[in-house]
Amino acid sequence: MTQEVQRCRSALERARDGAVVALVSSGDAGVYGMAGLAIEMADDEGIRVPIEIIPGVSAANAAAARFGAPLMLDYACISLSDLLVPWETIRARVEAVAAADLVVALYNPKSTKRVTQIEEVAAILKRHRPGTTPVGVATAVGQPDEQIVLTDLEHFLECDISMRTVVIIGNRSSKCLDGWFITPRGYQL
Repeated sequence: MTQEVQRCRSALERARDGAVVALVSSGDAGVYGMAGLAIEMADDEGIRVPIEIIPGVSAANAAAARFGAPLMLDYACISLSDLLVPWETIRARVEAVAAADLVVALYNPKSTKRVTQIEEVAAILKRHRPGTTPVGVATAVGQPDEQIVLTDLEHFLECDISMRTVVIIGNRSSKCLDGWFITPRGYQL
């Protein structure tokens, strides 16, 4: 973290010099990873090299698959990291998503230095949704130390939440059915 610009610059310079380079990002490549930064830097610095972005499964979709189908209807992804985006902007986005009744996937929900933002987000969402709203807390999805917890809006802050966690908070129609977290699209059954 915080070395992304230097990593992209080094990779672009090596590629310009003829090396075959793979820039591996721990974030989702085209979501919160470094693909966009690499493209911006190549353009800004006039480095003309072929760039290929290998698609993968986003952390939100990987977590959603563990829970069932919470992202079956409209949803938003919001990073709670205020390293690059001011907290006031993030808060406004959360307010808008809450008012629009969108399911929300929270990236970077909590760090050792940033602990109150997730609490503020919970308070915002509780003004728009009942405490019984399903919440999935997924940490290290696909890794040996994976942790998957299905809880609700009233209790999810009791879970272990870190930078490796994606938190999916349902909308007013989301529900749990036989251990699965789903957000119905409205199909007539």
